[in-house]
Amino acid sequence: MAKRKRKKSKSKIKKNKNRSYLFISLGLFFLLAVGLVALLKKNQIMYYYTMYFGEKQAPKLTNSPFETQRINKIIKNYSDKTFGLDISHYQEREHINWEKLTISNGAIPLDFIVLRATMGSDGKDKHFAHYWEKAKKHGLTRGAYHFYRPDEDPVTQADSYIRSVTLSSGDMRPVLDVEKLPKTKSKEQFIKDLHIWIDIIEKHYGKKPILYTYYHFYKDLLKGHFDEFPLWMANYNDVPQPSDTDPWKIWQFTENGISDGIETKIDLNVYNGNKWEMRELLID
Repeated sequence: MAKRKRKKSKSKIKKNKNRSYLFISLGLFFLLAVGLVALLKKNQIMYYYTMYFGEKQAPKLTNSPFETQRINKIIKNYSDKTFGLDISHYQEREHINWEKLTISNGAIPLDFIVLRATMGSDGKDKHFAHYWEKAKKHGLTRGAYHFYRPDEDPVTQADSYIRSVTLSSGDMRPVLDVEKLPKTKSKEQFIKDLHIWIDIIEKHYGKKPILYTYYHFYKDLLKGHFDEFPLWMANYNDVPQPSDTDPWKIWQFTENGISDGIETKIDLNVYNGNKWEMRELLID
C-alpha cells in the first residue's frame, strides 16, 4: 500500500521562506558591499590594471630616472586617493586637452583643478576666467587661489580676490598661496596681515580658506598661527607624505607632473581621501 506524503506544516513553510529571504538579503548586501568597495577603490583598481595589462605609451615629456621613480611611487601608494593639478597662465590654452587630464598612462583621472585667480593687490591671471569655465564644463572640482604678496596691503588683496572669484556649491574653498616673506615688514606684522586677509575672505565666503605653502615655510614661520585652517603642503622630496607631524589635507608632490592632456609639465597634487571625503573642502 503506497504511503501518503505528509503535507508540510505552515510553520515549516514560513521557516523556509524566512531562510530564503535571509540568503537573498545577505547576497544583495554582499553585492552592494563589493560594488561600494569597487567604486571607492576605482582609481586603485584602474591603476593596477593599466600598469600590468594596459598598452604602454611613450610620453612626450620625460623626467630624470630618480624623479620618475619618486613620482610613480607616490602615485602607487596613494592610488586610492583623489588626484588633481594646479595651473596658471604659464600653461597656455592651446596646450590643454581637457578630455585627457589623466596620469599614469590614463589609469588615474585628475579630478580637481586649482587655478590662479589673483596676485597681490591688483594682479589677475589672464587665463583664469577661461579655465574656470572650462573646468566646470568638463566636470572637474575647481578651486581658485590668491598668490599673496607680503609687502602689499592685505585688505586690497582680499578685495581683489572677492571681485574676481565667485564660488558656487561644489567649488573648493578659497585658497591662499603663501610662499614669500616681506622685505619691508616684520614677521609679526606679516602674520597679522595674513589673518586680516583670511578674516575678510572667511566672512565673505562663509568658509575657512585653505592655506597653501611649502613644508619648510610652514614649519619655520606659519606653524602654530594657522592650525585651524586646512593645510595644502608642497614637498618635492622623496618622502612618504609631506609632513609626518602636521594634519595635511592636500600634498603637492611635484612640479614635474606629466599628463596626456597638457603639453607642459604641471604641479600634481593628491587629496588624502576619496572624492566623497573631499567634500569637507568644498563650498556647500
